[in-house]
Amino acid sequence: MYYCRTSYIADYNRDEAVKYAIKWALKRNPSYFDFEKLGGDCTNFASQVIFAGSGTMNYTPIYGWYYISSGKRTASWAGVNYLFDFLTGNKGSGPFAEQVDVRDVKAGDLIQLSFGGTPNYNHTPVVIKTGSTANLDNILIAAHTDDRFDYPITNYSWADIRFLHILGVRKP
Repeated sequence: MYYCRTSYIADYNRDEAVKYAIKWALKRNPSYFDFEKLGGDCTNFASQVIFAGSGTMNYTPIYGWYYISSGKRTASWAGVNYLFDFLTGNKGSGPFAEQVDVRDVKAGDLIQLSFGGTPNYNHTPVVIKTGSTANLDNILIAAHTDDRFDYPITNYSWADIRFLHILGVRKP
């Protein structure tokens, strides 16, 4: 942990994130709305996982990352591309990430898949297991919408893929 101007940066708790993903991969946490019938629940689930590992939301209206209820949340909580924009651009409270090569992904990180090609990404699985050096052949994920647990990422057919590595969490 190290300090910055008005907050400090804490480690992202990957163990807690993965524990949450394992517990809820094949069922729904009743504390959160299920977005499956509104376009999919994958990014909502990914956000829940990240929150389990970070413990901090960013309550900035419109551009933050938070969930209070289905009607009081940011687009980044449940929208694939909005979550990417938040995590890679976040300079305030909460988790922050960078897009990395497959070999730099770890358990608790995210993968985003585009089925029709960039710039539109459609799915956000959570990495729950990798080999000692991650590669496409040894990554297992958990996901909602088409619920998956211990599922090889190579079982998907995608046009584009990107990997998001959670770097840490800014705490107020």
